[in-house]
Amino acid sequence: MSHTTGSTASHLGNTIVDPAAVPTRRLASGAAMPVIGFGTFGSDHVSPQQVAQAVIGAAEVGYRHFDCAAVYGNEKEIGQCLAHMQHKGIRRQSLWITSKLWNDRHAEKDVIPAFEKSLNDLGLDYLDLYLVHWPFPNFHPPGCNVDSRSPDSKPYIHENYMRVWRQLEKLVHQGKVRHIGTSNMTIPKLELLLRDAAIKPVVNEMELHPHFQQPQFFDYLNQHQIVPVGFCPLGSPNRPERDRTAEDTDPLQDPVIREIAHAHNMHPAALCIKWAIQRRQIPIPFSTKRHNYLSNLQAAVSPPLSDEQMRQIAQIDRNCRLIKGQVFLWKDNQTWRDLWDMDGTIAT
Repeated sequence: MSHTTGSTASHLGNTIVDPAAVPTRRLASGAAMPVIGFGTFGSDHVSPQQVAQAVIGAAEVGYRHFDCAAVYGNEKEIGQCLAHMQHKGIRRQSLWITSKLWNDRHAEKDVIPAFEKSLNDLGLDYLDLYLVHWPFPNFHPPGCNVDSRSPDSKPYIHENYMRVWRQLEKLVHQGKVRHIGTSNMTIPKLELLLRDAAIKPVVNEMELHPHFQQPQFFDYLNQHQIVPVGFCPLGSPNRPERDRTAEDTDPLQDPVIREIAHAHNMHPAALCIKWAIQRRQIPIPFSTKRHNYLSNLQAAVSPPLSDEQMRQIAQIDRNCRLIKGQVFLWKDNQTWRDLWDMDGTIAT
């Protein structure tokens, strides 16, 4: 889906954004993280080569923050892009590179080797941020359907998670990672981690878009100086079939989003990005199309939404989680809601 229409599209065609003009978000450590990242999850329909080409294009138009993960299967190709960037004069210090530990590497002995593989594939000496991708060791094969289950699936076990976290802390002490964080966590799980961690998480990566604003969790993270990083900021229109259900809604089609976007002469997708940044979360959109990822980046430097427009968007939250995570369940009689501690307790 195009993010631009009419004259705006031609205007974007020859425009780039000065990376120095892109705002940053100050982390608890004092580090400055760019307020928008470029996602590299190509879903089931975008090849590693296509993602890599998009990464090069994104760097050319001004992105300096790239969100990677081992399970995306494209870190080696992205590493070649990062080498190309540095060859073109983009200094490593100006880049923010994130990667994530996949679920099948939660054994204590596997964590650091998994990190080293990501680091080597990306061709870097250090990562700016390393996340535990999911709080479970349960995993699924690429392209599986919604009924796929790991034969050795298990619930969140805090002692096991802390063994993983201690290895991440070790990477920080070794200077191989600047910051560590969580992904797909919940308040009950984070309460335990914050109690026991020697090095606190600086971010939690999570689903965030206008139809799934997670206000209670969002406020909790900010109160604990943990920056919310939002995946699916556009409502993930290209998510895999296994992540689609009949009750899903599309924020890009919401009349409030479309009306405000029209008032600002921008595509609803860019409006979702602007809302996210102004709300003080860090969105991670992905597109292989230059006019899409450029308009997303331009949203970070365009005039702000009014307080009234921000209030209007706050009122369209439908609590519609799109990435439900059914493939990570550990019992046959469970629903995806058991993954998210919706009653305030950790499901076992």
